[in-house]
Amino acid sequence: MADEAQPSLLEFPCDFPLKIIGFQRAGYAQAVLEVVRRHAPDYDGAQMQMRPSSKGKYLSLTCTIRATSREQLDGLYQALCDHPLVVKVL
Repeated sequence: MADEAQPSLLEFPCDFPLKIIGFQRAGYAQAVLEVVRRHAPDYDGAQMQMRPSSKGKYLSLTCTIRATSREQLDGLYQALCDHPLVVKVL
């Protein structure tokens, strides 16, 4: 990838918010929390913000982690995108 050679615009460590959108399903928030904690073990799940869509089909989760490296963020983003309950990660 060409962008791997470019320096990061972020200075680490930093607080980095991730918005994870998925279908409103039992276990969805817990599954996302488990993925986040694999990559950011110090993340406090009580800080997760949840917001259902207007029709209740989707649930948006916001997790602000203490990011320590670009590699950490890339791994977390990829793991979330690969999860079957996740529709989109912003």
